[in-house]
Amino acid sequence: MKELNQILTDMNFEFFSTGEHGMSIEGMCKVLGNDHFIFLDVRSDKEVAFSSFPFAVHIPLNELPERLGELSKDKFIITFCSSVFRGALAYLFLRANGFKEVKGLTASSEEMVKVFKPGPLGKL
Repeated sequence: MKELNQILTDMNFEFFSTGEHGMSIEGMCKVLGNDHFIFLDVRSDKEVAFSSFPFAVHIPLNELPERLGELSKDKFIITFCSSVFRGALAYLFLRANGFKEVKGLTASSEEMVKVFKPGPLGKL
């Protein structure tokens, strides 16, 4: 609990104003394919059944505590969901559990889908 308290204490104006906690769609595009980065999809199984991202590791948020060992602390993890909320919770959970390189995607899954159309995809 001490770790969580410290993380929340550090979330002051300067923390949020720098944007260091989040990654934009543009940032996502820059690191796709880089093995140091893991995109963590914390949406439910039902959501992923309808739209999935093959580059992402899927662990539903409610399963994250019991499946934490599947993630490496040596990788940079970018959390995401359909609306940013669960991704933010996953960010906080990972940080509180000793993961140092973590960001939350600042875009929804609907915004992510737009990148994977032929035009934008061809530019990647």
